[in-house]
Amino acid sequence: MSVSSQASRLVSNPPAIAEAHYRAAADPYHPERNPAGYINLGTAENRLMWDVLAPRLHAPRRLTADDIGYAALHGTTALRQAIAGFLGQSWQADVDPEDLVVVSGATAALDAIASALCDPGQAIVVPAPYYSAFDTDLCGRSGARLIRVPSQACDGFRLDPAAVDQTLTDARRRKLAVRAVALTSPGNPTGHVYPPPTLRALIDVVQRHGVDLISDEIYAHSVYGPEPFVSVRDSRTGTGHSPRTHAIWGFAKAFALPGLKVGVLHAGRHEVRAAAQAFAYFAPTSTDTQALLRELLADPAWTGDFIARGRARLGVSYQHASLLLAQQGIPYVPASAGFTLWIDLGRWLEADTFAAEESLWLRIFQDARVNILPGRVFASPRPGWFRLCHTIEPALVREGIARIGQVLTAVEDKEKIA
Repeated sequence: MSVSSQASRLVSNPPAIAEAHYRAAADPYHPERNPAGYINLGTAENRLMWDVLAPRLHAPRRLTADDIGYAALHGTTALRQAIAGFLGQSWQADVDPEDLVVVSGATAALDAIASALCDPGQAIVVPAPYYSAFDTDLCGRSGARLIRVPSQACDGFRLDPAAVDQTLTDARRRKLAVRAVALTSPGNPTGHVYPPPTLRALIDVVQRHGVDLISDEIYAHSVYGPEPFVSVRDSRTGTGHSPRTHAIWGFAKAFALPGLKVGVLHAGRHEVRAAAQAFAYFAPTSTDTQALLRELLADPAWTGDFIARGRARLGVSYQHASLLLAQQGIPYVPASAGFTLWIDLGRWLEADTFAAEESLWLRIFQDARVNILPGRVFASPRPGWFRLCHTIEPALVREGIARIGQVLTAVEDKEKIA
């Protein structure tokens, strides 16, 4: 007996980011015990903060019976109040805890908002390149489809509200039912931080076209560049209180706690929020985890220090990785946020095709045993771009980039012989 069409779709299209992660994690590099193991520069996981986290997580904490009992499946009142206070300071706006839905990870939050907005076959417009798991997170269960907004490498793949406008206009001309525009802010994989004028222009576009805006802001507290992060819900956008504007946040990046799987949806519309609360039935967060996070947020001195130290370490990590790339002659897009670098290996491709990109990726992954992700899975507008994560031990980043450099040197030597 066959499985459902929805199950078949999910099984046949697993996120590339997860598949590569698990292969690399099964055989990790160690300079002495396993020098031929994989170096994972493909998973956006912050391994720079454990020394700060460990004492806090190991400390005794008091639990009540309510902390291990059944609770509202979209998040306890206490945790939503704590998150509202925390985000309100970041957004420079009042955040109503009743507008928040807490679920098991940002993936579940993206799934909930897409399922709340879209029927199968309806569309979400997404500026490319975009987070590689969007295809699964936004479409896997909702049955929605993504329409890509092209961008230009010569402009550093900057967000262009005019291009979003044109894509929405073209979709309407083709009689496609577009329900939303979705983006990552700060950008993933580019690491761009969007200024308020750009966000205002984007919000104006979506409002004019009568669609919703979904902003995945998981990297909001991972900015190390000079530009401050501004949320689409922020008062500084001038239009951040639109009921058709929705934001995603979580603890995975800001607090380096990806394994706890806690995501937050700020839903602008009552009916969307009610639908997301219903979807939370299938993806609740454990009450014990919520109690832990509630206590973290109850200590603003600790959280403020943690976020500040995290940003400083991210900046150092970025500078280290970018210097290593420059030494190898590898171009990249300058970043201001996040855990990754968007690097250009185009001149080492055998041909200007995604098949050639796949071939180079396999050589790096299988021969050099370094996990980076090819641009195709991020909907890169042209082949040769890869995403490289740098937020692990500096020695591992150094070894991984050196291995990539060896592959590129071998490609150049082969071309010289030919």
